[in-house]
Amino acid sequence: MDSSTLLLYFDDEQDSASRLAAAAKFPMAAIERHRFPDGELKLRLPEQLPSKVVLLRTLDKPNEKLLELLLVARTLRTMGVADVTLVAPYLAYMRQDIAFRAGEVVSQRVIGAFLADLFDAVITVDPHLHRVATLGEAVPAKRPVVLSGAPLLADWIAGQRPQALLIGPDEESAQWVGQAAARHGFDYAVCRKVRHGDRQVEIELPVVNVQGRPVVLLDDMASSGHTLVAATQLLIAAGARSVDVAVTHALFADNAIEIIKNAGVGAIWSTDCVLHPTNAVTMASAIAGALIT
Repeated sequence: MDSSTLLLYFDDEQDSASRLAAAAKFPMAAIERHRFPDGELKLRLPEQLPSKVVLLRTLDKPNEKLLELLLVARTLRTMGVADVTLVAPYLAYMRQDIAFRAGEVVSQRVIGAFLADLFDAVITVDPHLHRVATLGEAVPAKRPVVLSGAPLLADWIAGQRPQALLIGPDEESAQWVGQAAARHGFDYAVCRKVRHGDRQVEIELPVVNVQGRPVVLLDDMASSGHTLVAATQLLIAAGARSVDVAVTHALFADNAIEIIKNAGVGAIWSTDCVLHPTNAVTMASAIAGALIT
């Protein structure tokens, strides 16, 4: 076991931390957390720390977690830790990368600079980048590292639906669908999406024959589920034998699972970047590989 690096985690991510610590062969320790009656947080770190610390914190429901990162990272520095890595399997606030109207906050720019100021390295999985080509542009840390859940999801799909046709629900999903398809020689295509709001989208199917075929919709994330619903309804109407869903980040807000299932989706599979009952694939070994190289 490499005792020169310590993995720190919060109690709500203990299972994920255990998988990562086992894969990386790092010792692990929990950050104690107490909430005062007025809602303020009190955090306590281990008294003895090595020179290198890895902090695991996935950033779904991110607002309070970002405050936790600030408190922990600044305290680690005062305690003499020289190298601090953030492992954020899901990285929040990446989609807003441009101001569409005067006065809009470009959250990617603000949060990216915030994280780069706190951490020497930031490791994440399939960040939701649009007009920015690299993680380093969004999060200008010394060592920005991007991993992908697509290859591991492809392995899972190959075991569950070996003859699957992979469909990306919109143009942005093309990079992940292409990776997954190449790994196992799946046929694939990508839909066209027109968004009219957070919960209102129009989908246009690609020119591909889905009649009688098992289809898997694959994307980096699912939140409201409305894009998946629209694509599923069109695929079923076009004669698909079955429609399943595979995503890296299982955000699934409100009743998203219910509406996706009601649309006709069979199985829903996700990585463990965000803790969810649909988790089927763990990213622990891939993240460990990035930590120890």
